[in-house]
Amino acid sequence: MADSRLNAVVTQKIEVAPGLFILQVVPDGWQLPPFRPGQFAVLGLPPEARRHPMADPTDDPPPKPGALIRRSYSIASSSADQQYLEFYLNIVRSGSLTPRLCALEVGDRLWLGPRMSGLFTFDQLPDGVNLVMVATGTGLAPYMSMLRTDLEHEKNRRLAVLHSARHSWDLGYRAELIMMERLRRNLTYVATVSRPQEEPVPWGGLVGHVQDLWQQRILEGIWGFRPEPENTHVFLSGNPDMIEEMAAILAAEGFREHTPQHPGQVHIERYW
Repeated sequence: MADSRLNAVVTQKIEVAPGLFILQVVPDGWQLPPFRPGQFAVLGLPPEARRHPMADPTDDPPPKPGALIRRSYSIASSSADQQYLEFYLNIVRSGSLTPRLCALEVGDRLWLGPRMSGLFTFDQLPDGVNLVMVATGTGLAPYMSMLRTDLEHEKNRRLAVLHSARHSWDLGYRAELIMMERLRRNLTYVATVSRPQEEPVPWGGLVGHVQDLWQQRILEGIWGFRPEPENTHVFLSGNPDMIEEMAAILAAEGFREHTPQHPGQVHIERYW
């Protein structure tokens, strides 16, 4: 018997690289509510849902009868399109939910929470400040929603996406970001890989971690001026170690973490 709680359907699945997937999810019989670019949604599956073959064997304790496994995931699709939500997922091999989500195929059902949440948005940015979006891996997802939604920004505002992954094939959305960069004069996209020795052909791009891009002043060379607290806000999303290291680097340069009570220039998505 079908599980009546599963209120959404997978309508597209793209394998970006082994263990790295894009899922498009459509609500079944209900309308998506409005959301702000950068927010997240909650996905869920029953524990009996199959796990992806790449996942580790699980020794999780037995779930409560009838319970769904639920987790929050940043939305990668534009908020201007209310027909579907897109998610950028990496299999956590020992995890409970991503191995099950990544095993779904087109037509399979899952649970989608009816509300989107989160404060990792552009809503509280001052007019005219430049934006630097720093990400590792699937931490890129909220930035894709932001860029896909706000296709036009103030002409005097610079935007940059700094993205790192282990390998070039793990740089999801790379082709789309390169195209955006070509079409939008105020957008800069910079990618780096940390394991160039594992590339099947020599990697001709930048090497290292995403925080290296900041410390090497890559943007200063491209923009012609140094990003500083007075002119730039920085968004951080992805690996917790990167976030903590970047936050410390930025703090040493005078940037402050933003909170609703104490506005600052560093906006952090801590969802891991």
